[in-house]
Formats: sequence, C-alpha cells, structure tokens
Amino acid sequence: MADLQDIERGKLRSLSVRNFRCIGNDPVKVDLDDIVVLVGPNNSGKSSILRAYEIAVSEGSKPGNLKQEDFPNGISNPDTPTEIELVTEVVDGDPGKHWIGDLDGNPVEGGGRKYVKEKWVWTAAGKGTRFGWNVDKQSWDDKKPWGWANVANARRPAVHPVRAFDPPEAQAKQIHDLLSKAIIGSARQLTKDGVNLYDKLLADVTEFQKLAVDHNKGKIEEAEKMLNEIVSSIFIDHAVEYVQSTDASESSLKLFPDGGKLTMGHKDGHMSDLESQGSGARRTMLWATLKLLKDSAPDQKRANVLLIDEPELCLHPSAIRDACKVLYDLASKDGWQVMITTHSPVFIDLSRDNTSIVRVERKDKGEIVGTTLYRPENAQLDSCDRTNLKLLNIYDPYVAEFFFGGSVILVEGDTEYSAFRMIMDGDKTFPNVHVIRARGKATIASLAKILNQFGARYSILHDTDTPKTMRKNPKSGEKEEIVNPAWTTNQNILTAVQKQLDSKTVRLVASRVHFEAAFFDTALTGEKPYTAVQNLEKDEGRRKVITALLRGLVDHDEPLPEGAIQWSVISDLEAAVV
Repeated sequence: MADLQDIERGKLRSLSVRNFRCIGNDPVKVDLDDIVVLVGPNNSGKSSILRAYEIAVSEGSKPGNLKQEDFPNGISNPDTPTEIELVTEVVDGDPGKHWIGDLDGNPVEGGGRKYVKEKWVWTAAGKGTRFGWNVDKQSWDDKKPWGWANVANARRPAVHPVRAFDPPEAQAKQIHDLLSKAIIGSARQLTKDGVNLYDKLLADVTEFQKLAVDHNKGKIEEAEKMLNEIVSSIFIDHAVEYVQSTDASESSLKLFPDGGKLTMGHKDGHMSDLESQGSGARRTMLWATLKLLKDSAPDQKRANVLLIDEPELCLHPSAIRDACKVLYDLASKDGWQVMITTHSPVFIDLSRDNTSIVRVERKDKGEIVGTTLYRPENAQLDSCDRTNLKLLNIYDPYVAEFFFGGSVILVEGDTEYSAFRMIMDGDKTFPNVHVIRARGKATIASLAKILNQFGARYSILHDTDTPKTMRKNPKSGEKEEIVNPAWTTNQNILTAVQKQLDSKTVRLVASRVHFEAAFFDTALTGEKPYTAVQNLEKDEGRRKVITALLRGLVDHDEPLPEGAIQWSVISDLEAAVV
C-alpha cells in the first residue's frame, strides 16, 4: 500500500441545494476549490448553503435531521422535496465500480480522477433518504455508495462548522473539537524506535480482538448450533454462521474521548471555562486554534471541511487581515478545505490561486441564485498579473468590493477615485456604484481579467498618456526621448477586454493625456486627490463635467464629456493625443 503521505486526499467537489430554507426549486450549485468565499446580501441563503453540507454529512445522527422550519416557508411538500446533492472525490475506500464516475457522473476514462455523486431527499421533517448515482445505469439508485451511514460519513470530508450566532456553549465546543483535531493529528505521527505508535495501537487492538474471538470460539459455535436448529426447522437447507471482523478501525481507538477543556483568565487571577468568556475572547481563541491546525502535522486519515459564517465578527480591524491569512493558509494545507460567508472584501485574496468566489443573491422574483464569479483557472492570470494583484491586495485590502454586486467602474488612481466619491456623496442618483482603484495603470488589465468572468457590464477609465516621453540618460545625464512604457500598457488593457468590447459589456474610456489635464485643465499640484476635491467643491461647472463623466461610466448609453475618449483601437488614442 502506498504511504499515506503520498496519497492526495479526496475532497468535496460540488454542492447543490434546492427547496431548503430560503432556497427554492431552482438549485443553487457551488463548485468547490480549496477555499470558497460566499458573498451576497443578508438573507440571500449563504448560511443555508453551509448548513446544507453539515446536514448531509451528518446522516444517521440528530444534526442530519430536518426541522419543519428548514423547508421553504416552513411547509414541506412531497412534490417539491428538499434535495442536497454532493460530489466527492474518491481516493481511498472504493465504494464499487458502478458508483464511480467523472465530475458529471459519466464513466471514468483512462486514469482520470474518480468521483461519487450522492443525493439526500426530504419530503417531511426528520430523516432524509440517501441515493447514489449509478454510473452504469445513469440514474439515481436507492442502493447507496458505501452502504451504512456511519461508513459513508467516514469516507467524506469531516465537517467543522463555526456559526455566526451560536450560543457560547456551542462556540466553545467548536473550538474544543478543532483543538482535539490538531492534537490527535499530531499524536498519530508519534514514533518510538522507528515504529508509529498509533499504528502499533491499532495492530494491538486487532490482535486483542482476534484473541477475544478465539477465546470465545466454543461459545460462538454453541450459539451457531442453537440458531441453526431453530432456523433449519423453518427454512429448509438454510444455515446460520456468525462472522466477526477482528480488524481495528479509528472508532476502535477513540483518543481523548472527553474532548478536553479550555480555560481562560488573567495569569495571576481566576481561570474560567471558555463558554464563560466574551464573544471577542471566544473568537480570538478560535483563530488561535485554526492557526495551530495550520501549523500542526496533517491528519493522514481523513479530509476536512471548515464551514465558517462571517469570520469578521467580533474582530478588531487590524486582526481581520491576520484571520484572512490563517484561513487561506489552512486551505493550502493538505487535508483541508474552507468555505466561508462574509460581508468583508478583506477575506477575498485575489493573489491566491486556490480560491473560488460565489455570489448568492435574491433576484427580482424572489428566487435565490448562486453565481461563480471567479475561479483562478478561468481568469488566465500570468505571473505579472499575480504580482500586481498581490501588491494591490497588500496596499488596498478593500479592492475586492466589486464581488459584492452593483455597478463597477475601474479607475487608474486615487485622484479619479476621490473625485467620483465626492460626486456620489452629494448625488443620490448613483446608488450601489463601486469605484475600484487599480493604483497603477499596469494593474488595470489584471483586474479586468477578473471582472470579465462576471459576465456583467463594467467600465474602465485610464490615462491615454503619450507615445513618447523624456528621461535623463543614466550615463550622459542628457535628456532623451524614449517610448513611453505607459503608452505600451494601453495595448495590454485592450487585449484584456477585446472580447468584452465586441459583446458591448465593457465601456473603455481614456482621459486625454491624464485625468488632471483632461478635466482640470492642468496638472494638479500637491496632494492631487485632495486638490481635486477642493476644486470640485469650489467650481460648479467642473462638478457638472465630472458628474457627466461618472454618469457615462455607469450608463454606457450616456454621452461622455469633452476630454473623455471612448476607444476600441489604438488609433483612437493616437488621433486624440498625437
């Protein structure tokens, strides 16, 4: 058997939910990465998606039962049952060939990855019914993969829920469970004289169980004889045989069954249970525990999914970025996936390549939909894009606001941002508009590649710059004319949005030479953003021009003011500045 260190764990690959709480008959599907960030308004179903996975993998226990209020409007309807569907990657514990397919449930060809698709159905409160997708029949089958619930649950990633508003006792238990996970994962790696102690314990339990069966062989045979006499009198030519496996499993060797207990308090004062602490202290302990998990040795036996609702709650602003790093680092660790809901753009790190962003929202007719806004492999970011986004994320952690909905305007720098913010603060006809600062022309193309995945309309405003510029020769000290690198960047921006220009989903606009020259008739001096706002406060005519520009960027059918160039080929810019 291959070393467990060399085996990639199976992971949860997709989750689909319908007719559950506020989610209606149209299913909401989430494709999972190492970390999935669910964004969207309040009461749009984000927390329900987390809860759905927890319910599905808790089959056979109380947390796996539905309550009446879990049905839409609190009403169960056999014609529109609640359904939760999972696709799980299989690495160890083969459930049988007819259950194994590709991501779409078709037969696996060659040496491709293997997946199992399962569905849970509830027509009334209480226990649900699990079905497996039979790849051979291409239909749902009530003969389930892995059979019994406790066996099947052990083959899926273990769930670790952290809910936003759980009572103190529940929050303390979540932290205790996570801490136990770290301790047990590390304990399983302990060795003595080159022998893994955990494996030795399992072997000893197996040997003990064999001895127990052998010791009771006579009693077992006597019981078999009595049972056979009874059964054979009813069922002719039938026999009864007692079969008992002696192999040990994880359940045979439950380490630290009481889960332990954490106490907190001043080092020279009274120590009290974690559930007696304030919400801030409990959340701080949660992050400390997650960091411990991140740094601890992986548990080689099972994959894990952390479900965390609004991780920004009760955190000081300076702690939010640290919490974000802990979650992303944990998701990068072998054996862990993370799914979170959030209202904070800080928890979206565009520089990482293991992140999916899903927006969950309620449409006009009340239906809940989930839209995958971003997957790194679809954005086709190159190394320069990743560097740009990493630096931007460090400088402006709120840059990811555009994932939360609304009209998006991507601008080059702080001056445009400040001018537009000043207009929007005084003009309420611009609701739900996000002005995003690229903080540099080169970063515009990188952000545009991400925005292109949304399929929604957006606008870009950047400087044309000029084809040539002057610089001092580093050797001679004389000024010389060179090709302007900022002009070359215009082509990079055009390449990034060419398909969107063809489909008219992006409005590409440039300020003649630069924003200050185009709309303030001069290069602003001093602190340019502050100076721009001062000018707008004093000059009503200039304020009208910037308002018209903003309106043209929000509504692609509105005219643009003088100084703004809508362009789609480089010659449009050349005609304006050369």
